[in-house]
Amino acid sequence: MRRTCPGCGAVNRIPPEHLHQTGRCGSCKASLPRSTAPLVITDITMFDQLIAKARVPVLVDFWAEWCGPCRMVAPEVSRVANELAGEALVAKVNSDDLPQLSARYRVQGIPNFVVFVDGRVAKQQAGAMRAADLVRLVQGAKAA
Repeated sequence: MRRTCPGCGAVNRIPPEHLHQTGRCGSCKASLPRSTAPLVITDITMFDQLIAKARVPVLVDFWAEWCGPCRMVAPEVSRVANELAGEALVAKVNSDDLPQLSARYRVQGIPNFVVFVDGRVAKQQAGAMRAADLVRLVQGAKAA
């Protein structure tokens, strides 16, 4: 995963196990803030590494561009990423681009939210949800 330094613009590679933490730019040594936006998953390897190595819960939004409810819930997903920065990670998987992942987790309707804890599915819920409900979903998965 990559994070751009706000000070010098250098692109820094961040291992999945440290994505929830603040870091330090390898170039200028400035502080790299936690990511407050959802991570866009572009390939299966990236997804598998994130789920396997994340030290905090990961909320994954399975969505598609043509899906109206998915577009409506996108700002809510962004709010959750911002609100839970440091406590959880939020990722987005386009089901049209990575249908293998949708099949792997039996996603039959979108939007579909899956919370992973310690590399395993802890909670899964289909349908549009508000940010507060998504936060409760993540917190419920952490407690389970």
